[in-house]
Amino acid sequence: MSDGLDGGAAAAGTGGGADPAAGGAPAGRVKEAVARAWTEEWGRVVAAVIARTGDWDLAEECAQDAFERALERWPRDGVPRSPGAWLTTTARNRALDRLRRAANETVKLRQAARLAPGQPATADLAEEAGDGDTVPDDRLRLIFTCCHPALPLPAQVALTLRSLTGLSTAEIARAFLVPEKTMAQRLTRAKNKIRHAGIPFRVPAREVLPERTAAVLAVLYLLFNAGYAPGAAGPDQRRVTAEAIRLARLVAGLMPRQTEAAGLLALMLLHDARAAARTDAAGDLVPLEEQDRTLWDRSRIAEGVRVLEGALALHRPGPYQVQAAVAACHAEAPGPRDTDWKQIALLYAELARMAPGPVVELNRAVAVAMDEGPERGLELVDALASEGELTGYHLLPATRADLLRRLGRPGPAAAAYREALALAPTEAERRFLERRLAEVSAGRPR
Repeated sequence: MSDGLDGGAAAAGTGGGADPAAGGAPAGRVKEAVARAWTEEWGRVVAAVIARTGDWDLAEECAQDAFERALERWPRDGVPRSPGAWLTTTARNRALDRLRRAANETVKLRQAARLAPGQPATADLAEEAGDGDTVPDDRLRLIFTCCHPALPLPAQVALTLRSLTGLSTAEIARAFLVPEKTMAQRLTRAKNKIRHAGIPFRVPAREVLPERTAAVLAVLYLLFNAGYAPGAAGPDQRRVTAEAIRLARLVAGLMPRQTEAAGLLALMLLHDARAAARTDAAGDLVPLEEQDRTLWDRSRIAEGVRVLEGALALHRPGPYQVQAAVAACHAEAPGPRDTDWKQIALLYAELARMAPGPVVELNRAVAVAMDEGPERGLELVDALASEGELTGYHLLPATRADLLRRLGRPGPAAAAYREALALAPTEAERRFLERRLAEVSAGRPR
C-alpha cells in the first residue's frame, strides 16, 4: 500500500518534530504510540485530506499509508512530539503524490493545488456556522457531512463510524449485525451520493445549524445504543460504545454553546458508568434495582454530572439534558430505595412535553408506579396499550407483566410475560423474561 512519497516522505518528518530519543524508539513503544494515535487521530487525518481533496476513498487510503509509514519510520527516527501532525502531513503528502501522478485532468490538478502550503481547503469552508465563530476543526465538518440529510440514516451511521473512528468495514458490520458485504455496499453508496450530489464538506449555515446538529446528535446516540443495547456485549459493540462517547466529547468540545451536545455526552457517560453491573457472570441481564452499585464507575458518574450541570447552567434545556438528569437521579442514589422517583416522573413529564411519544409515556408510567404504587402505573400502561401505538413493542407487555408481578397477580403476569417473550428482540432479553416467567409461574415473584 505504501510506495514512494517522492519529496513528501522527508517533509513528513517535520510534522511536529521527532522525539529526541537517540537511535529512535523501542518497537514496543512505537506500537503503543501508533495504536494510541490510531484511536485519537484517525478522524483528524482523514478529515484533513478530505477537506483538501474531496475524495473520501483517497483520504482513507492515504491515512492508512501514513500509519504504515509511522511503523516503519518511528523506530528509526523516534516518536514525533506531535504524532497527529506528523500523520496528517504524511497523509497529505501521500495524497499530493498520488494526485500528481494521476493529474491528467484539470480537476485533478486543482485538487493537487489545494494541498499546497498556505492554500485554503475549499471555497465551501469559508462559510462557517455558529454565533459569529469559526469552526477550525475538520473533524466537525466531517461529522456534519456524514450526517447530511440527503443520506439515509443507516448510511450516516456507517459513514460516521468508518470515517471518524477507523473501525474496519467488518467491525462495523459485526456491531450492527449485518453481513460485511451489505455494510461495504452501504458505505460505497454513501460516498457516491456525497460525490455525485455535490454535498459540501462544511458545517451548515447558521440558520440550519440547529436542525442539522440534532441529526448529528441522533446519529451519535444511535451509535452508543448499538453498543449498549441489551445483549450487546461483544468487543465490537463495546468499541462502538467507546467511539460514540469519544465522538460526543469531540462534538461537545467543538460546539461549547450547543447545550444538547453536552447533554448527550452526559447521558452517555452516566449510562456507561453502570455498564459493568448490567450483566452477571453468565451474561444475563441484571435489572437496575438489583445491580451491584459498587461496580458502577463513580469517576464517570461524577464527570457526567459535571458535564450536565455545565449544560443546565446555560438555561437552554433540551431532551438529552432531561434524559441525562433522569440518569443522574439513578446514578447518584446510594441504593434502589433512595431513588427520587417523584423527580424522575416529573422529568419524564417534561420530556413528554419536549419530545412527545408513547415510549416516553411508558417510561413515565414506570416512574409513577415506583412513586405512587404499581396500581397507578398499571392504569397508565393499560391506557397506553389501548391507544395501540406501542403494539408489537416488547417493553409494553414486559412493563405490564412487572407491575402485575409486584401486585401479586401471578396469572395475568405470566400471560404478559409470554406476550413479551414472543416479541423480545435479543436473546439476553428473552432469557431475562423467561426467568421472570418461571418465578411467577412457581408462585415466588421477587
